[in-house]
Amino acid sequence: MNDLITISAETPWYDLFSRGSRDWLRHNEKVREAVKENLPNLVAGPDVITGSQERTVQVPVKLLEHARFRLNESPSQTHSSAGQGQGKPGDILRQAQPDMGDDDGQGGNDEGEVKLMLEFKVDDIIDWLWEELQLPDLQPKRNTAVTDDEYVREGWDKHGARARLDRRRTVKEAVKRRATQENPVAFTNEDLRFKQLVHRRKPATNAVVIFALDVSASMTDAERKLAKSFFFFVLQGIRRRYAKVETRFVAHTTQAWEFSESEFFNVTGTGGTGASTAFKLVHEMVEAEYDPSQYNGYMFYASDGENFTEDRAAATEYLAKLGKLLNFIGYVETVPGSPRTSETEMKMLCGEIERTGAPIGSSILTRHEDVWKAIRKFFVQQESE
Repeated sequence: MNDLITISAETPWYDLFSRGSRDWLRHNEKVREAVKENLPNLVAGPDVITGSQERTVQVPVKLLEHARFRLNESPSQTHSSAGQGQGKPGDILRQAQPDMGDDDGQGGNDEGEVKLMLEFKVDDIIDWLWEELQLPDLQPKRNTAVTDDEYVREGWDKHGARARLDRRRTVKEAVKRRATQENPVAFTNEDLRFKQLVHRRKPATNAVVIFALDVSASMTDAERKLAKSFFFFVLQGIRRRYAKVETRFVAHTTQAWEFSESEFFNVTGTGGTGASTAFKLVHEMVEAEYDPSQYNGYMFYASDGENFTEDRAAATEYLAKLGKLLNFIGYVETVPGSPRTSETEMKMLCGEIERTGAPIGSSILTRHEDVWKAIRKFFVQQESE
């Protein structure tokens, strides 16, 4: 008689597998949850954007323990009932307090939580995220492919550099030779086979990503951190589409300057906000160094939404010009806590340009989870352009 397994909508998906498989799948799920919870740590250090993709990050993962019975270590002790002690109907019960030890500083005897520190490559973690987000591929501009040099392995030769010796092929040649000889030697120079490198030209697509940031006095550390998280993860998506990606960093108050990445996220300014100065500098940069016929250009701008009212005309002019040169422009408004009830100056400005058909999109970041919503929105928007 076959045993029947009842499956309901609430049944965890990993319960459909054997015990060993369930444990393995649950572990992977716990690892992914831990990675998501610790994503802000990925962008806590310096040079996270231009740093090596081979660097690693440590993630604490809770150990899974199965329920088990064990003997009472102190048989003389008796345990009865539950709760905080004596009580009567109507009493208000408080939450149990953890055993912090004696008043004289002695440690408690409660069992603590054990966590395992796992080390992952940042690139592997990004692969997980992109797989779960299921984002579309970005679409390069037509006719922006350039030729790039590459060396590929093709064929063999009896002469070549020792580092390119093909051992497997050499052994095969020696075996064939010894099969036809009466008293063969182990190896001869005639057995040696070397892998050959051939120079080829291949089409490649290049991209430049320019990050612009409002560093006026109104931008707080929390707002900078949100912008940094967004910049980091959106760049990872772009790197998955293009062979070569260059990054540039522009910060502004009422004036704009180009910085290195380490300076970009640490520079602070005073005074007012003139976004047009940053857009003008980016426009000059693109026209001088990044020919739109050879580069796929992206600009991402982060601000708290404030901008000098009299700067609107100039900001609109340069944003419109950039819209004709770049593949896409993304604006994120950093508002930690609760979103504003009314549109800000920058939000209205970007909305007006977007309605003209320019490749621009905007999103609001109030907490770290909003970063993924903004990335999804921008990638879907750019894919549909």
